[in-house]
Amino acid sequence: MINVLFVCLGNICRSPMAEALFRNLVKKANLTNKIAVDSAATSSWQIGFPPHEGTLDILKKYNISSNGLVGRRLKKEDFWKFDYIIGMDESNIKNIYRITGKPKHPKIIRLLDLTKYRKDVPDPFYTGDFDETYRLVSAGCQVLLKKIRSEQNL
Repeated sequence: MINVLFVCLGNICRSPMAEALFRNLVKKANLTNKIAVDSAATSSWQIGFPPHEGTLDILKKYNISSNGLVGRRLKKEDFWKFDYIIGMDESNIKNIYRITGKPKHPKIIRLLDLTKYRKDVPDPFYTGDFDETYRLVSAGCQVLLKKIRSEQNL
């Protein structure tokens, strides 16, 4: 099983959106028996909470299931469990390095570095723009799935 983890600050906006969206892409590609998806936070503020209402609304708008999404914190052990650890912004990446103790490891990737955008996914908790976040996360997830399929011969 290939394990993919999406990480943002609170695990209520960007990373659960990416988790749900990527899980949907994996399902459509008939790869649910090969790829598992999860998400986590670098902070502990929203542990045990469901995603932000804006994230739930945008997932509903695109008919993507939000079942099972609940906030959790990134743990050091996650480094060994996951094959791909995907941060939403540069701050997340630095925090992932710190928490896992694995700075600059190639399995830790900023999502939009895989795309033509090569920037941070803005946090809609602060911007309020869940549509922009969805557009960017969707673009990143599509490229990520292609990368994984190529690297893992799927």
